[in-house]
Parts: sequence; C-alpha cells; structure tokens
Amino acid sequence: MSKKDTVFQVDGELMMILPRAAASIANPDVQPPIFQMDAEGYFLEVHVKGDPLEDSEVAVSRRVRVDEISKEEWKNIKDQYPNFDLKAFTDEGISKGLEKIQDRRIQRLFSALITFLNTRQVSILFFLYRKAREQGNSRVVSFRSNELLENLGYKPTQKGYFTARLRSQLNQDLVALHRIELVFARSLIKGKNKGAKVVVKSIIRIQGYEIDNLPRNFDLAKAADYTYELADAYTIALEFFDGLERTGDYVELSDNIDIKQKQGNNARYDYKMKLIIYLANRMRRDKLTNGKHLLISRRYLFKNLDLFGSNVSRNNQILWRTIEELKTDGYILDAKELPEKRSMVNIQFEINPDKLRYNSNYCFTDK
Repeated sequence: MSKKDTVFQVDGELMMILPRAAASIANPDVQPPIFQMDAEGYFLEVHVKGDPLEDSEVAVSRRVRVDEISKEEWKNIKDQYPNFDLKAFTDEGISKGLEKIQDRRIQRLFSALITFLNTRQVSILFFLYRKAREQGNSRVVSFRSNELLENLGYKPTQKGYFTARLRSQLNQDLVALHRIELVFARSLIKGKNKGAKVVVKSIIRIQGYEIDNLPRNFDLAKAADYTYELADAYTIALEFFDGLERTGDYVELSDNIDIKQKQGNNARYDYKMKLIIYLANRMRRDKLTNGKHLLISRRYLFKNLDLFGSNVSRNNQILWRTIEELKTDGYILDAKELPEKRSMVNIQFEINPDKLRYNSNYCFTDK
C-alpha cells in the first residue's frame, strides 16, 4: 500500500458471503420470507439461492429468531404474514409493503430481515473493523454512538443533538447485525473427500452498552422493536475475525473509503459501495491475472448492484457511471468491456492495490 493510504482489514470469509447475505428482495435468487421452527424455537427466514455456474454466488440463509414469545404471539405473527405486501415492498418501498401490518415489532422484524446488510449497515461494519485496527487488532471494539453517527456523515442539530430518527435507526441497525443469523456452507476437506460444514453465526454480537444519564429506562431489544432510543456507547464483538487472528484470510481496504451516507438517498442505491464490496468479494475468490486484472461478467455485476430492470441501456449507464466514480476515487485504474458472445459481455477491471487488495498469502483448500 502507498504511504498515502493507511488500511484496515476485513475478514475474508465475511467478504465472501457479504454480497449474497446482502441480496435485496428484488434479486431473483431471494425467496420470500418463511416461518420456521426448530428445537430452539421460532424464527423468520429468507433464503438466497446459490448459482451453480459461479463460485462466488453461494447460497446463504438469513434468519431472525423471535425470542420469548407465546404460542398466541407466534400465531399473531403468522396471522399478520399475509398482510406483508412483497410487491409493494419491491415497487414502492418499505413503508408501503408494511403498512397493513399493525404490530410495530413485527413490522421491524420484517424490515430488518428484508433490508439486512444494506450499504448503511455495511458502512457500520467497515467502521467497526477500522475501529478494531485502531484498538490493537481487537475482536472486541468499543465506541461512542455519536462518533459512529458522525463517521456516517450525519450532522447534529443546532442544539448539539442527533435526531431521534437517526438515533433509533442506528440502534435498529446494530441490533439487526447482532441478532440476524447467517446460515451458509463452508468447504470441508477430509483426505481426498470434499464436504461441507454448515455454519450459523451472526456478524456481530453486542456484549454491552452504556447509558450516560440515569435514571433512564433503556432496553436494547425493546428499543429496536418498539421505541426510538439509542445507547450512548456500545461494546461489540466481531464474529467474523478468524482471517485477522488466525488464517491470514482478509481483504485490505483504504482508510479513506467513503462510508458517509448521502442525505435523502436510500441506502439501497449506493452503487459505489456495492461495487467495492463485489470487487473485494471476487478478488477473494478469483486470482488476479497479471497481478492486477479481474474479469467479471456484466450479468453478475448487474445482479450484485441490484440492477434488475429490463432496461439494459439504463443499467449499463449506472454501471459505467459507478465504475467512473471508483476510477476517480482510485480503486480502479482502468476498466473495459471484452465481448465474448452476442449476449455475453465481460468487463476487465484493473484494480489499484493501493486502495483494495486481497491478502495473497492465504491459500484456499477448495479451489
């Protein structure tokens, strides 16, 4: 890395599953939410199908457990499920898709599961991994809530406070990252046989939080499900950390990565962040040719940037505008189309290792 760009590391396994775990409800690989029950209780689940033609398109399920509920409350959730309007959710937005559901807790559970790992939540993750480096490459990090809000680009009011809406959203994001579990398969090599080990884990675990002024009645889960509150400080464990601690499987990102949220914009449309994530994902899976080039099908770029409209020309414009933005920011040195067949277009990226790099010392056992 150049002297101008200090870096932080993000666990490689997390980067492998991040685009799939973050797939939006508009993605054709994403199945509608379903109700499940196992020996530990009830949960809601969204499954993202894998793609047999592309190793990076792994199957991932995300699920949220509904703790401490009675059979009557579970029945209430199931009774309200038909009121979840999937088409309105994809066509008209979150509030429209959930407006027929009366219970605020159920609204927020559906919303968290459907919008999980939007680019705002990924920005929070990058803040936490950067904090881990600042605090001595520690799996457990502590931070002040206002510091995170400022890093996300939010501004306090003239009185020096952040609005209740921003504070509430941050706690909801943190709790979603804490309690939504990811279920995915990890390759398992035993002698000459190749198998799979199913992994169930959250991305972070909230270990504790602080309240500055007492008496103040703050409950982490209740605040996420019903109210508009935020703790003043949090202590969080990064669950995906083996790559930094043990295996050397990690992606390096520039400290200067822009995690600021664009005011008035839906996090769903932060195409620049989505492309950085997907390039890092593919670098983790695919060896760069000549040490700098990455070849990706335009079809997979469209899919992972949430460009699902039938207007290919518009989708292509958004893609190339995003590529130009990353060239301006220095992540990409060059990019060009390499047509293969009539309907198949690949794009070759020249990655700038001063901004984005995968640790090449890690060796895959499943390739």
